[in-house]
Amino acid sequence: MIYAVTLDLDDTLWDTAPVIQRAEEVTHGWLEQNFPRITARYSVADLMDLRREVSANEPERAFDFTYMRRKTFHIVAQEVGYPPAEVVDFAFAVFLRERHRVTLFDDVLPTLQQLHGQYRLVALSNGNAEIDRIGLAHLFEFALCAREVGRPKPHPAIYTSACARLKVQPHETVHVGDHLEHDVAGAAAAGLRTVWLNRQRLVSGVQTTADAEIHSLIELPEVLDDLRRTGDK
Repeated sequence: MIYAVTLDLDDTLWDTAPVIQRAEEVTHGWLEQNFPRITARYSVADLMDLRREVSANEPERAFDFTYMRRKTFHIVAQEVGYPPAEVVDFAFAVFLRERHRVTLFDDVLPTLQQLHGQYRLVALSNGNAEIDRIGLAHLFEFALCAREVGRPKPHPAIYTSACARLKVQPHETVHVGDHLEHDVAGAAAAGLRTVWLNRQRLVSGVQTTADAEIHSLIELPEVLDDLRRTGDK
Protein backbone atom coordinates (compact mmCIF):
# COMPACT_ATOMS: atom_id res chain seq x y z
CA MET A 1 0.00 0.00 0.00
CA ILE A 2 0.93 3.63 -0.45
CA TYR A 3 -0.24 5.82 2.38
CA ALA A 4 1.84 8.97 1.91
CA VAL A 5 3.25 11.11 -0.88
CA THR A 6 6.08 13.52 -0.22
CA LEU A 7 6.78 16.29 -2.69
CA ASP A 8 9.72 18.55 -3.32
CA LEU A 9 8.91 22.28 -3.61
CA ASP A 10 11.44 24.34 -5.61
CA ASP A 11 11.37 23.51 -9.34
CA THR A 12 8.76 20.83 -8.68
CA LEU A 13 5.81 23.06 -7.81
CA TRP A 14 7.16 26.31 -9.31
CA ASP A 15 10.08 27.67 -11.34
CA THR A 16 12.57 28.84 -8.73
CA ALA A 17 15.28 30.73 -10.64
CA PRO A 18 13.18 33.78 -11.61
CA VAL A 19 11.74 33.95 -8.09
CA ILE A 20 15.16 34.09 -6.47
CA GLN A 21 16.52 36.53 -9.05
CA ARG A 22 13.62 38.93 -8.45
CA ALA A 23 13.99 38.55 -4.69
CA GLU A 24 17.71 39.37 -4.94
CA GLU A 25 16.99 42.48 -6.99
CA VAL A 26 14.14 43.72 -4.78
CA THR A 27 16.25 43.21 -1.66
CA HIS A 28 19.15 45.08 -3.25
CA GLY A 29 16.81 47.94 -4.11
CA TRP A 30 15.57 48.05 -0.51
CA LEU A 31 19.15 48.13 0.75
CA GLU A 32 19.95 50.96 -1.66
CA GLN A 33 17.12 53.04 -0.23
CA ASN A 34 17.82 52.29 3.41
CA PHE A 35 21.52 51.39 3.67
CA PRO A 36 23.17 52.88 0.56
CA ARG A 37 26.75 52.29 1.68
CA ILE A 38 26.12 48.56 1.25
CA THR A 39 24.93 48.82 -2.35
CA ALA A 40 27.66 51.33 -3.18
CA ARG A 41 30.13 48.55 -2.48
CA TYR A 42 28.12 45.44 -3.39
CA SER A 43 26.08 44.76 -6.50
CA VAL A 44 23.51 41.95 -6.63
CA ALA A 45 26.17 39.70 -8.16
CA ASP A 46 28.71 40.72 -5.50
CA LEU A 47 26.34 39.76 -2.70
CA MET A 48 25.73 36.39 -4.34
CA ASP A 49 29.50 35.85 -4.67
CA LEU A 50 30.02 36.74 -1.02
CA ARG A 51 27.30 34.31 0.05
CA ARG A 52 28.99 31.54 -1.95
CA GLU A 53 32.26 32.43 -0.22
CA VAL A 54 30.59 32.23 3.19
CA SER A 55 29.13 28.84 2.24
CA ALA A 56 32.54 27.58 1.16
CA ASN A 57 34.02 28.67 4.48
CA GLU A 58 31.27 26.94 6.47
CA PRO A 59 30.46 23.80 4.45
CA GLU A 60 28.77 22.16 7.42
CA ARG A 61 26.08 24.86 7.27
CA ALA A 62 26.07 25.56 3.54
CA PHE A 63 22.65 23.91 3.15
CA ASP A 64 21.09 26.36 5.64
CA PHE A 65 20.14 29.10 3.20
CA THR A 66 18.51 31.22 5.89
CA TYR A 67 21.68 31.23 7.98
CA MET A 68 23.91 31.95 4.97
CA ARG A 69 21.82 34.86 3.74
CA ARG A 70 21.51 36.41 7.20
CA LYS A 71 25.25 36.03 7.82
CA THR A 72 25.99 37.73 4.49
CA PHE A 73 23.83 40.70 5.48
CA HIS A 74 25.65 40.80 8.83
CA ILE A 75 29.07 40.85 7.16
CA VAL A 76 28.31 43.62 4.68
CA ALA A 77 26.54 45.79 7.26
CA GLN A 78 29.46 45.55 9.64
CA GLU A 79 31.97 46.11 6.86
CA VAL A 80 30.52 49.48 5.82
CA GLY A 81 29.72 50.70 9.31
CA TYR A 82 26.04 49.93 9.84
CA PRO A 83 24.90 48.14 13.03
CA PRO A 84 24.05 44.62 11.83
CA ALA A 85 21.05 44.56 14.17
CA GLU A 86 19.51 47.37 12.10
CA VAL A 87 20.06 45.55 8.80
CA VAL A 88 19.86 41.77 9.07
CA ASP A 89 16.31 41.10 10.22
CA PHE A 90 14.73 43.68 7.96
CA ALA A 91 16.75 42.83 4.86
CA PHE A 92 16.05 39.14 5.30
CA ALA A 93 12.33 39.84 5.79
CA VAL A 94 12.26 41.71 2.47
CA PHE A 95 14.00 38.83 0.72
CA LEU A 96 11.74 36.22 2.30
CA ARG A 97 8.61 38.12 1.32
CA GLU A 98 9.71 38.16 -2.31
CA ARG A 99 10.95 34.57 -2.16
CA HIS A 100 7.39 33.48 -1.46
CA ARG A 101 5.89 35.30 -4.43
CA VAL A 102 5.89 32.20 -6.59
CA THR A 103 3.82 31.26 -9.60
CA LEU A 104 2.70 27.66 -9.33
CA PHE A 105 2.94 25.48 -12.40
CA ASP A 106 -0.52 25.03 -13.91
CA ASP A 107 -0.66 21.35 -12.95
CA VAL A 108 0.07 21.86 -9.25
CA LEU A 109 -3.24 22.87 -7.66
CA PRO A 110 -5.44 20.45 -9.64
CA THR A 111 -3.15 17.55 -8.76
CA LEU A 112 -2.73 18.41 -5.09
CA GLN A 113 -6.49 18.88 -4.74
CA GLN A 114 -7.09 15.49 -6.34
CA LEU A 115 -4.55 13.72 -4.14
CA HIS A 116 -5.60 15.48 -0.94
CA GLY A 117 -7.71 13.08 1.07
CA GLN A 118 -6.50 10.05 -0.88
CA TYR A 119 -2.94 10.26 0.44
CA ARG A 120 -1.18 12.00 3.29
CA LEU A 121 0.78 14.76 1.60
CA VAL A 122 4.04 16.15 2.96
CA ALA A 123 6.36 18.83 1.55
CA LEU A 124 10.12 18.15 1.74
CA SER A 125 12.63 20.78 0.68
CA ASN A 126 16.25 21.80 0.92
CA GLY A 127 15.12 25.43 0.62
CA ASN A 128 13.41 27.86 2.96
CA ALA A 129 10.04 28.22 1.24
CA GLU A 130 7.10 27.90 3.65
CA ILE A 131 3.91 26.29 2.37
CA ASP A 132 1.68 28.44 4.57
CA ARG A 133 3.09 31.64 3.07
CA ILE A 134 2.48 30.26 -0.41
CA GLY A 135 -1.08 29.27 0.42
CA LEU A 136 -0.64 25.50 0.19
CA ALA A 137 -0.64 24.51 3.85
CA HIS A 138 -4.25 23.27 3.74
CA LEU A 139 -3.25 20.61 1.21
CA PHE A 140 -0.29 19.21 3.17
CA GLU A 141 -0.15 17.46 6.52
CA PHE A 142 3.16 19.15 7.31
CA ALA A 143 6.43 20.33 5.76
CA LEU A 144 10.05 19.57 6.58
CA CYS A 145 13.13 21.41 5.38
CA ALA A 146 16.80 20.51 5.52
CA ARG A 147 17.44 23.20 8.11
CA GLU A 148 15.02 21.52 10.52
CA VAL A 149 16.52 18.04 10.26
CA GLY A 150 20.14 19.16 10.05
CA ARG A 151 20.97 17.48 6.73
CA PRO A 152 20.15 18.36 3.13
CA LYS A 153 18.83 16.01 0.50
CA PRO A 154 20.07 13.57 -0.73
CA HIS A 155 20.94 12.60 2.85
CA PRO A 156 18.19 10.20 4.02
CA ALA A 157 17.46 12.17 7.23
CA ILE A 158 14.66 14.28 5.79
CA TYR A 159 12.97 11.21 4.30
CA THR A 160 13.27 9.03 7.37
CA SER A 161 12.15 11.92 9.58
CA ALA A 162 9.03 12.40 7.46
CA CYS A 163 8.16 8.70 7.60
CA ALA A 164 8.73 8.58 11.36
CA ARG A 165 6.47 11.57 11.90
CA LEU A 166 3.80 10.05 9.64
CA LYS A 167 4.25 6.67 11.36
CA VAL A 168 4.45 4.92 8.00
CA GLN A 169 7.14 2.71 6.54
CA PRO A 170 9.41 4.12 3.80
CA HIS A 171 8.12 1.56 1.28
CA GLU A 172 4.61 2.85 1.97
CA THR A 173 5.68 6.31 0.86
CA VAL A 174 6.34 7.79 -2.58
CA HIS A 175 8.56 10.82 -3.07
CA VAL A 176 8.06 13.11 -6.09
CA GLY A 177 10.68 15.60 -7.23
CA ASP A 178 12.58 17.10 -10.12
CA HIS A 179 16.16 16.37 -9.03
CA LEU A 180 17.68 13.01 -9.90
CA GLU A 181 20.24 13.05 -7.09
CA HIS A 182 18.43 14.92 -4.33
CA ASP A 183 14.94 13.55 -4.91
CA VAL A 184 15.24 10.24 -6.73
CA ALA A 185 18.53 8.81 -5.47
CA GLY A 186 18.14 10.30 -1.99
CA ALA A 187 14.61 9.03 -1.41
CA ALA A 188 15.36 5.63 -2.91
CA ALA A 189 18.36 5.23 -0.60
CA ALA A 190 16.01 5.88 2.33
CA GLY A 191 13.69 3.12 1.12
CA LEU A 192 10.95 5.25 -0.43
CA ARG A 193 9.49 4.65 -3.84
CA THR A 194 10.18 7.50 -6.22
CA VAL A 195 8.66 9.42 -9.11
CA TRP A 196 10.91 11.65 -11.19
CA LEU A 197 9.15 14.78 -12.43
CA ASN A 198 11.05 15.44 -15.65
CA ARG A 199 9.41 18.69 -16.75
CA GLN A 200 12.32 19.55 -19.02
CA ARG A 201 12.04 16.21 -20.82
CA LEU A 202 15.73 15.54 -20.47
CA VAL A 203 17.10 13.35 -23.21
CA SER A 204 16.44 9.65 -23.02
CA GLY A 205 19.34 7.65 -21.73
CA VAL A 206 19.63 9.62 -18.49
CA GLN A 207 20.34 7.05 -15.80
CA THR A 208 17.66 7.00 -13.12
CA THR A 209 16.54 4.58 -10.46
CA ALA A 210 13.08 6.16 -10.24
CA ASP A 211 10.12 3.81 -10.06
CA ALA A 212 8.33 6.06 -12.55
CA GLU A 213 8.95 9.14 -14.67
CA ILE A 214 6.38 11.81 -15.46
CA HIS A 215 6.48 15.09 -17.38
CA SER A 216 3.56 16.74 -15.63
CA LEU A 217 2.02 16.37 -12.19
CA ILE A 218 -1.29 15.67 -13.92
CA GLU A 219 0.13 12.19 -14.61
CA LEU A 220 0.87 11.55 -10.92
CA PRO A 221 -2.48 10.14 -9.69
CA GLU A 222 -2.49 7.46 -12.39
CA VAL A 223 1.16 6.61 -11.72
CA LEU A 224 0.42 6.26 -8.00
CA ASP A 225 -2.44 3.92 -8.83
CA ASP A 226 -0.04 1.85 -10.97
CA LEU A 227 2.54 1.72 -8.16
CA ARG A 228 -0.14 0.60 -5.71
CA ARG A 229 -1.27 -2.19 -8.05
CA THR A 230 2.35 -3.25 -8.60
CA GLY A 231 2.99 -3.31 -4.85
CA ASP A 232 -0.15 -5.38 -4.24
CA LYS A 233 0.97 -8.16 -6.57
